[in-house]
Amino acid sequence: MYEQVSHALLNDILDELRPDLKREDLRHFYTRLGANFYAIHSLFSHLYGQREDFFAQMTALVDRLARAYIDRPAELERIDMEREEDHNWFLSQEHVGMALYCDGFAGDLKGVESHLPYLSELGINMVHVLPILACPEGASDGGYAVKDFRDIDERFGTLDDLRGLAESMRKRGMLLTLDVIVNHTSDEHLWAARAKAGYPDFQDFYYLFDSRDMPDMFEETMPEIFPETSPGSFTWDPTLEKWVMTVFNGYQWDLNYTNPRVLMEMVDIILFWANQGADIIRLDAVAFLWKKLGTTCQNEREAHLILQLMKDCCQVVAPGVLFIAEAIVAPLEVIKYFGEDAVVAKECEIAYNATFMALLWNSIATKSAELLDQGIKSLPNKLDRATWLNYARCHDDIGLGFDDTDIRAIGADPRAHRHFLIDWFIGKFEGSPARGRPFGVNEKTGDARISGSLASLVGLESAIETGESDAIDLAISRVLLLHGMIMSFGGIPLLYYGDEIGTLNDYSFLEEELKAGDTRWLHRPRIDWEKAERRREHGSVEQRIFDGLKRMISVRKTIPAFADFNNRELLEVENPHLFAFLRTHPQLSADAVLVVANFDLKPSYLDLSSLKHRGLFHFGQPYDVCSGETPGVFNDRLVVPPCRFYWLTDQRPVAVF
Repeated sequence: MYEQVSHALLNDILDELRPDLKREDLRHFYTRLGANFYAIHSLFSHLYGQREDFFAQMTALVDRLARAYIDRPAELERIDMEREEDHNWFLSQEHVGMALYCDGFAGDLKGVESHLPYLSELGINMVHVLPILACPEGASDGGYAVKDFRDIDERFGTLDDLRGLAESMRKRGMLLTLDVIVNHTSDEHLWAARAKAGYPDFQDFYYLFDSRDMPDMFEETMPEIFPETSPGSFTWDPTLEKWVMTVFNGYQWDLNYTNPRVLMEMVDIILFWANQGADIIRLDAVAFLWKKLGTTCQNEREAHLILQLMKDCCQVVAPGVLFIAEAIVAPLEVIKYFGEDAVVAKECEIAYNATFMALLWNSIATKSAELLDQGIKSLPNKLDRATWLNYARCHDDIGLGFDDTDIRAIGADPRAHRHFLIDWFIGKFEGSPARGRPFGVNEKTGDARISGSLASLVGLESAIETGESDAIDLAISRVLLLHGMIMSFGGIPLLYYGDEIGTLNDYSFLEEELKAGDTRWLHRPRIDWEKAERRREHGSVEQRIFDGLKRMISVRKTIPAFADFNNRELLEVENPHLFAFLRTHPQLSADAVLVVANFDLKPSYLDLSSLKHRGLFHFGQPYDVCSGETPGVFNDRLVVPPCRFYWLTDQRPVAVF
């Protein structure tokens, strides 16, 4: 957008920088900078326009963008150009991801590269390598307490190893996702060390207070993130003799984005990893970026402005790179992290669908789809050019952040219902086969979150212990049911490493003093590759799960209706155990797919006659394109077996497996 004031400023900035920019061909940089500069200037002015050094700060920002563009490898520039031409590329149904810890999956980055054929065999073409940056040993929060944003932890390898992995993935048509932790640093980061050494410029990188007055005022309204292990939101630092804002852990110092240098450093870091080959950058803890007295210090308007500014800067240098918003907040808040444009995501193109994940686990425990149905009705529509990450498990705990209004709408008490779910998933509720553990217990409220591997939470661990074949069958059905939902809901399905072979809880963390107090290590396993080889043994648990997911992924990629164009319609069904929705393609209406899932332990039926006015199933028997089966139908009633799902069409499936 052209606007005289901002572009006059841009001309002044470029006049100042041009002698230092030696590279001749900056055409694309100048084009993109011109297109985005009005937004960049407006956002930067809103956040920092009151400063006397505003022009100097703006000049420094543009200089960093130019130098990051000059450093961008030619192959990545070529990919940028392709993605600019095909700007909806990430909405395709062909993307299926997996999140993994580098050391837990394969030891190090070279190990991950050597196991790319395994991931390709399954059908994975997007890999989120969880944090690999340098962190202090024993105070790393699983990689989220970074002491050097530009170096890889020596346990995982080197920058050359990462670039090698990225190149190998590109050759296989795979996308690489990396984390940038934008809210905080380790207390051993160079910035923190210089702050402790008394440098005022670096003390301004953090929130530091001489007395408890201000921290006490903040904590009146700030919720505790880790009440068990790190109560409160401030930590006394004896070197500084000041209170430091530490929302997550005492060794994680929150960054102060009222300082423009913080913003510029983080933009530079994001672009650095984009230039190492990341296709997608996961921005951690984005809801916490702006702190304001009298609030929860989450989801503030300025946090969104910061993300918009980061996105606009990335559009100038690396427009083919996407952002993921890691914002595990209420549905009405999470939707804002896509941006406020009616169509285009101006903050993050991708966000975690934590609500859907939690609702799916609720249905596993209750054997009912009532809250799932109600919760999805309350989930706001996303932007057209944005998409969800749908997942059943991840490296973190399962939070029960349902909207109390939705719980009441199905006739349940919110507090009692959450306590039931906690009891069910930790195996305390009579008859529950789950083997989870509580995490983040708040003794004041009784609230907690849940840790545990997917297989152990659905009952596979307890079933294997008893040797009951029916219980094993049920657990496997639940594993596939959960994945059948994330594959078809709309968005990018994200598997978690180990789930593809039914990996159980890993209790070895209890033997390590630095991990024993954090139950999330229960579901951060080291893959047993001998166990993984059993995927080739017909009838084994590993084979049944791996091949079930492999087929599901393969079929998904052939279904245009599973591309994410806001093309999902939730269907009203009378049976409370069934969850049903319709997927259609904007240009291919004949390729509609009816998704129906039964969470009950008994068969349930769906009345197909209610769907015929939509043009569905007029011409005979529906087919399940996932399994290739012809489901049982009697008098227009479709029978759905216990803990099963169907992807139904009018057309016989094409063999793709």
